[in-house]
Amino acid sequence: MKKIAITLVALFLLVGSVIHAQVKNRKMKILIVLTSHDKLGDTGHKTGFWIEEFANPYYQLLDSGADITLASPKGGLPPIDPKSDLPENNTPATERFKKDDAAQQKMSKTLVLADVKEADYDAVFYPGGHGPLWDLAEDKKSSTLIQAFNEHNKPIAFVCHAPAALRHVKDANGQYLVKGKKVTGFTNSEEAAVQLTNVVPFLVEDMLKANGGIYSKVGDWQPYAIEDGNLITGQNPASSELVAELLLKKLKSK
Repeated sequence: MKKIAITLVALFLLVGSVIHAQVKNRKMKILIVLTSHDKLGDTGHKTGFWIEEFANPYYQLLDSGADITLASPKGGLPPIDPKSDLPENNTPATERFKKDDAAQQKMSKTLVLADVKEADYDAVFYPGGHGPLWDLAEDKKSSTLIQAFNEHNKPIAFVCHAPAALRHVKDANGQYLVKGKKVTGFTNSEEAAVQLTNVVPFLVEDMLKANGGIYSKVGDWQPYAIEDGNLITGQNPASSELVAELLLKKLKSK
């Protein structure tokens, strides 16, 4: 009887160690949500997502072994903000992206956001660009998706203009998700610097404050990211690397 008990204990320990190893070695599954909006208000100019804000986190996550899925409200190829593709805005990550056939293929076939389920992923990340101010800020599917990630305490990360997607998101108590939380995002002064204060539908800084967020910032164009629980936000394009680092750290601690 004693031998049977010892054998059973050993078996349970073995099964437990195998399960633990499988969980530990399982690839992180990350969802990245991009804008589908390409019109910069009534200016006649184009907008979309900012390449650096996608590329830097994408490669940090990919190189850490993550399994990444891309989605957008309309699916297919999301629009790139032309200004983000100017030579002065190039970085090693954007150059890598332009030469990466696999990434280009994946980008051309983003999933339709309405078909995506929170249960299939460990975290969600939203890159910026001005596009999200028009579509993701008002997209009910996006808001519901973010709320689901939040309710399951999964990391939700946003950079630059992407916190716009939090505009209508509520928590389980019906309060704005950002209420009482430390947040950052594209500043009013940065928006003024690019002369779009009167073009955008709302200012990210003002919205986060109005929704009860504890907003903070550093100097214009300086890297800055902050986390509060499972919520991670970054101020501007230069902050994308910090946001990715915080996201990875949070995922690896789980």
